[in-house]
Amino acid sequence: MKKLGYENLDVWNRSVDIAVRVIELVEAIDTGRKHYRLFDQIEASSTSVSMNLAEGKGRNSKKEFIQFCYIARGSLYETMTLLEIFRRKNRITDSAYLELEKEGIEIASMIKGLINSLYKP
Repeated sequence: MKKLGYENLDVWNRSVDIAVRVIELVEAIDTGRKHYRLFDQIEASSTSVSMNLAEGKGRNSKKEFIQFCYIARGSLYETMTLLEIFRRKNRITDSAYLELEKEGIEIASMIKGLINSLYKP
């Protein structure tokens, strides 16, 4: 079966993996969903990373793909900020945060590399 172009991107696969991990982490938090908006927001931002990479790959030009890569990176930064808020509120452990932070840093680096590769002729 023929794959879509974005499925071959390592950064897309890693972004899907971190989104799944974030969603699982949020689902395990037992707070009565007092701050449901923050939970919804982190689920949205974490899934937005891979979705923007996929959408950008499906666009008609490198320029558009680059723009969607920047949007994906912004969503990753938003996710990491929300994870830090959850860590400071003791909703997630330091070790869970550090593991996701490490993955987030690697994904950010991969997005940067993808952007740089798209600027080349």
